[in-house]
Amino acid sequence: MKKRKVDQQSRKRFDPGPSFLSASEKAALRETAEKVATPGKGITACDEGPATIGGRFEAVGVENSEEIRRQYRQMLFSAPGCENYLSAAILDPETLYQKSDEGQLFSELLTERGIVPGIKPHLKI
Repeated sequence: MKKRKVDQQSRKRFDPGPSFLSASEKAALRETAEKVATPGKGITACDEGPATIGGRFEAVGVENSEEIRRQYRQMLFSAPGCENYLSAAILDPETLYQKSDEGQLFSELLTERGIVPGIKPHLKI
């Protein structure tokens, strides 16, 4: 396979142009991106809404209530060693306000375990 020649212009660092973020906001964003992109770890998508997860629960004979969904998410987020394999979790908006049996918000539980919580936006366009 032939090597491609790269011109000097292509070697320059990508410059996205002006930014409206402060230096500290840029640093925080960079830190978050580095955590999410940790080699050897993955992102879990726990962003199923009540209707979607309800269909999955129904298929295996599990009641679809907010409490059951909370318990299911608690099981996922508190599984021993999950932080060794997960760098981030995409959450459904309902999950942002749910707490563990100990009263801790799931987003805080994930953060304590080194897992970056994120939220799925609900855009109905």
